[in-house]
Amino acid sequence: MIIKEGTHLTYCTNIHPGESWQETFDNLKKYIPGIKEELTPDHSFGIGLRLSHEASLVLQKPGELETFKTWLEENNCYVFTMNGFPYGGFHGQIVKDEVHAPDWTTKERRDYTIRLFEILAELLPDEMEGGISTSPLSYRFWFANQQDLDRAITKSTTHLAQVVSKLIEIKQKTGKVLHLDIEPEPDGILENTAEMLAYFKDWLIPMGTRDLMDNLAMSQEDAEAAIKEHIRLCYDVCHFALVYEKPEDVFNAMKAAGIQIGKIQISAALKLAIPESKSDREAIRTTLKPFAESTYLHQVIGKNQGNQLESFRDLDQALEALDQVNQDEWRIHFHVPVFLSDYGRVSSTQSEILEVLDYLKKEKITDHLEVETYTWDVLPEGMNIDIQSSIIRELTWVAENLK
Repeated sequence: MIIKEGTHLTYCTNIHPGESWQETFDNLKKYIPGIKEELTPDHSFGIGLRLSHEASLVLQKPGELETFKTWLEENNCYVFTMNGFPYGGFHGQIVKDEVHAPDWTTKERRDYTIRLFEILAELLPDEMEGGISTSPLSYRFWFANQQDLDRAITKSTTHLAQVVSKLIEIKQKTGKVLHLDIEPEPDGILENTAEMLAYFKDWLIPMGTRDLMDNLAMSQEDAEAAIKEHIRLCYDVCHFALVYEKPEDVFNAMKAAGIQIGKIQISAALKLAIPESKSDREAIRTTLKPFAESTYLHQVIGKNQGNQLESFRDLDQALEALDQVNQDEWRIHFHVPVFLSDYGRVSSTQSEILEVLDYLKKEKITDHLEVETYTWDVLPEGMNIDIQSSIIRELTWVAENLK
């Protein structure tokens, strides 16, 4: 829904289980009309669409896309952003680090992303930009040493430049500006501001510019401008809160480097103070155990009094080390509902969301806002409530805090 000055607010449909296009479409038909009627009955409603690889293949078959476009028109809805991070299954199975697979070193990831852009170009209304969020190249622990990591970054950058070539072509044909929004997250190859800036400076701009100059006969200046137009940052509030970075600092750093914010994913992580006594730590362990579920990665990043960070690849590993850690605070990668800040012994990083929304009142750094709470089906008992009511409550909370 449009909330002010052309800013589009939606939720990511990866909240709904289902990998096939039929399951995806059925979920849209089941939930979207009711959500729209509650939130914006007299205006159009924007959808943050998640398509798996499987669903994207089906949607390109003759007639499928036209059927979907007709449904969007009949329900006064539109698609302006997509989540292209999870390629395959995302619900009801162990995902963990496989959420990055196939990664950007592969042609499969490149081709899937280009396919999503071809679909988005058809769905996106005229005079509107469209974006697709994607993984931070790969999962860093898949690479044994720096040499292997550098090779992965090189190959990934080649594939990203090929996506930019496609987006240049789409812009020339349709006039629509589409952008790929890289989403840093803990343990990805790119996980914080410094790594994102270094990737643009040391890899994407020099390599990508050279590829575009060679393949499209572009000038160096035009090639660099095209890269910065079509490759942007997806600022996931949860992910940047996990690495203890302040929103305004990130936004200022990106602006100084000429890197645009393609989309803000509004999400909250868990956080808690680490007590000193053994009994209090045992109580914390008991509280956190239900969150150590087997579907998704729940990275933990701790901070000590000297502001030094230490990370754990998953919550179960952090809980094993809880008695020995010398840290004051933990933040946990678990997308909890954004409208709650307190969960008893633990709380959330909701305050970072409020900082982002306050910043947006002063600076319009992106038109695309997407709530991304995808863990409803794995939340501990007592936190899981009706999905449709939860979506409405989250979007309402965000809209009210943007006033």
